[in-house]
Amino acid sequence: MSYLDYTGTGILALAAAVPRRIIDNASYTEHFPAEDVAEIVEKIGVKQRRFADDSTCASDLCFAAAEKLIADMQVDRSEIDLLLFVSQTPDYRMPATSIILQHRLGLSDTTIAFDINIGCSGFLYGLSIAYALLQQKGLRKALVLDGETRSKVYSPKDRKTAFLFGDAGVAAFIGKGEKFGESFFSIHSDGSRADLIKINGGGYRNPSSPETLKEKVVDEYGNIRSDEHGYMNGGDVFNFLIREVPKDIKGLLEHAGVDLDSIGYYVFHQANSYMNGYLAKKLKLDLAKVPMCIEKYGNTSSVSIPLTMVSELQSELAGRNRLMLCGFGVGLSWATALLNVDGCHVSNIVEV
Repeated sequence: MSYLDYTGTGILALAAAVPRRIIDNASYTEHFPAEDVAEIVEKIGVKQRRFADDSTCASDLCFAAAEKLIADMQVDRSEIDLLLFVSQTPDYRMPATSIILQHRLGLSDTTIAFDINIGCSGFLYGLSIAYALLQQKGLRKALVLDGETRSKVYSPKDRKTAFLFGDAGVAAFIGKGEKFGESFFSIHSDGSRADLIKINGGGYRNPSSPETLKEKVVDEYGNIRSDEHGYMNGGDVFNFLIREVPKDIKGLLEHAGVDLDSIGYYVFHQANSYMNGYLAKKLKLDLAKVPMCIEKYGNTSSVSIPLTMVSELQSELAGRNRLMLCGFGVGLSWATALLNVDGCHVSNIVEV
């Protein structure tokens, strides 16, 4: 197994933006009986979510988060040499949304900018790439912008996904400093399980057509979606989680020469409360060290890890702390990171 090790790079600041519109899951009963909704909400642990309006994209949420971070930190925009946009809900098929954001944020045309389309583990993919590129002497600072509007991806008539996903955007400001010490990443992919979380229609393999947009009953439970809605095989995803993720976490800890008890917080992708609770139990973790924000924001895909850091660990990141981050899902892909934070500024969450 290969690992990625970096020295002297870390997160200087974090900011997050969420839509103003709050969805109360218990009242989300347009398509399902209230008693069914109550049972689903209890099982997945999502009480509220945020939905973007029709005119708001993931890039808008990231832009708001980045502007908040830049203002709070009084960042010199000319020092930002790298901008990464992590999302599976970009503005357009082309051009890359990162390049649109480079111009919108007033960054130099010498800025390296590109998109990363990877899903639930995407923040750690983006973070590892930013850390790697900042090992170069010529680069000074980086922005990792991670945003999703998953409310626009899943069918409200499919009970398997209708109550789970929400929208958010995060900006992470990355820089150099000896205080950050060593960081370690472990990154994996398994395309043999690509069908477990997927949107079949609307791409170039199966282009949009009246047929791909047509809603239809998809199973014996009466769930309804089109080929351009996302779907998920929850049971097989759970089996993947319990088989692969604990093994990856233990492997990275062994590689870094670190034990579980030395970690200040374990920040997992907010898949659902049951899965994260099971993962914590399997690893025998202190639940006080496993922050969760899924109850109030839902599953925000790749945004969920940094959103949890902003929402739940604002004061804890101001000092020195060691974090274990772990993302897993669509692809299938999964990634684990062990890193130090020291004096990380966390802005208050912005509503858009």
